[in-house]
Order: sequence, then C-alpha cells, then structure tokens
Amino acid sequence: MREKFARQLAKRTLTVGDVFDGYAALVLIVTPAIIVPTIIRDPADDQVLAAALAAQADLIASGDAHLLDLKHFHGIEIVTANAAAAQVRKDLGLDD
Repeated sequence: MREKFARQLAKRTLTVGDVFDGYAALVLIVTPAIIVPTIIRDPADDQVLAAALAAQADLIASGDAHLLDLKHFHGIEIVTANAAAAQVRKDLGLDD
C-alpha cells in the first residue's frame, strides 16, 4: 500500500491482486526438508536451505552473507541476485 508502489502499479494498470496472482502462479509450496543445523551463526538461514532442498532448487539467490559464504548446499549453488539473473539470461539465450 506504499504510494511509490501504488503509482508504479497504476502506471501498468495492475492491482496488488494481479501481482499476487502472478507470483502465486510461479511458486511451488513445499514442506522444508529436515536438515542438520548448518549455519550456526544464523540458524534462521537453515530454513532457506531446507526449503531449497525440498524444492530441488537449481540455485539459491540471496544477499545474505551467511548463505553466500556457504557457496553450495547439497549441490545447490548459492549466488547473489545479480549472478542468478545472469545465469537465467544465459540459460534463456539472452546473453549478449
């Protein structure tokens, strides 16, 4: 309901419901896997790892230093959002 977001949605003739429905169509709801505690300095980050493992994710995009320091978890690469976007562009053949 922030004005700056409301303006951007209005420019695109979108509602919050439209954005929610679009997002909901893209997500997969999973029950996080049970994992051994992995990120001792920030145990809440383990939930990200558990969800990614349960979803059989290809990668985790994060700005969290604890996750990024790990680099990989059970074969799932952990990268910045910029690196994830670059990988998606490459996979789609949009790389210049």
